[in-house]
Amino acid sequence: MYILGIETSTKTGSVAIATEDHIIAMYTLNIEVTHSERLMSTIDRVLSDTGIAMSDIDGFGVAIGPGSFTGLRIGLATVKGLAFATGKPVAAVPTLRALAWNLPFSAYPVCPMLDARKSEIYTAIFRSDAGTLVQLMPERAMALSLLAAEITGPTVFTGEAAKQHEGELLKLCGANALFAPLSAMVPSAAGIAELARAMIIQGAPSDIENLHPLYLRRPEAEVAWEKKQLSP
Repeated sequence: MYILGIETSTKTGSVAIATEDHIIAMYTLNIEVTHSERLMSTIDRVLSDTGIAMSDIDGFGVAIGPGSFTGLRIGLATVKGLAFATGKPVAAVPTLRALAWNLPFSAYPVCPMLDARKSEIYTAIFRSDAGTLVQLMPERAMALSLLAAEITGPTVFTGEAAKQHEGELLKLCGANALFAPLSAMVPSAAGIAELARAMIIQGAPSDIENLHPLYLRRPEAEVAWEKKQLSP
């Protein structure tokens, strides 16, 4: 079973093809070029380099957020188009879960973190139960100080915001703050593909027509528009 995974939650976007036995290919790029400019060309390159045709793909996995509002919309729109064109199933994978999946069998809880701006982070807490992720805290947008209050023991922090706030986390959490290596600090399209494959096999693909980003917070443009409508 070939699964095409797409990750556009952060600036470090990636595309991968995975089977039950192998990560056949993954292309990752962290540059100041929008996903709208590079996503389709990256998909084409991965297919071309592997010799796998789009018709060979058995399903799609896509990160649904939280993360960059624009990046998530681009990733979801692309996957919806590919799914409608091919008739293949899609599995929507929460980005924070995919980040935690980078650290399976961790002896400590894993806390993925992404920048939510406005002095907040997107975060959740997971633990590994024999390699299966168990979610201990739901996805939230919250202040770093509030997250620190949830940390009661050694915890592995991962994600771009963990690196960004490393000093503050050490001050707030002390020796309980552990940090993942850089290689595990970004959500991976290969991880998205792995998690998506399990969801599809278990008979839990997503409803494509009702597939929406997991924002956790309303887009600024929407809030600004409402304020404009309500102003005299």
